[in-house]
Amino acid sequence: MSDRESIYDEAKMGEKRVGYGERPAIVAIDLQKGETDETYPMGSDLSAVIEKTNELVDIAHEKGVPVFWTRVVYSHPEAADAGMWTKKIPLIAEWKEGTDWVEIDDRCHVSETDHILDKRHASSFHETELDSMLTSMGCDTVIVAGCSTSACVRSTVDDSSAHGYHTIVPETCVGDRSDEQHEAHLWDLDRKFADIEPTETVKAYLRDI
Repeated sequence: MSDRESIYDEAKMGEKRVGYGERPAIVAIDLQKGETDETYPMGSDLSAVIEKTNELVDIAHEKGVPVFWTRVVYSHPEAADAGMWTKKIPLIAEWKEGTDWVEIDDRCHVSETDHILDKRHASSFHETELDSMLTSMGCDTVIVAGCSTSACVRSTVDDSSAHGYHTIVPETCVGDRSDEQHEAHLWDLDRKFADIEPTETVKAYLRDI
């Protein structure tokens, strides 16, 4: 057993699973061109993540499961609505309404019944309509996909857990520009805030809804 595992085991972190509820929703995070188009400075190859997320989304559409697609987009001319984020990531100030940066990747299977959620910070819950919509729809489970694992996925998962949702992350439906950070955060999230599940298991759960 590695030192990491023994430390977490001694603290009894991750001994139990949060499990699945009965009314799920999918939140596909920031699969926008600024993240998924490699010609952009912040873009990376997330083709596999989009492909696997689409597999979940297709089942959700068949079963009437709500699907949310989030994107980071700013309206202030100087991106003042980004807070201090632009201090650490200056290029994000370019992610404004009307630019290609903020458009959902064309490969994503977005339906007219899905909800496009604009956010300004890492968490999909922070100052957005997500929690109120999930509540009004009677959802008790949040399935998180998208990018990046170490930032917006993690922040959304943390807040989802804090709001009391069963939080599930299909392991091949999330990605990061850093493989090292991706693996580290997935492992840690599974021990603290969510269940990291095989994608096929999540697909089976959705089919049984």
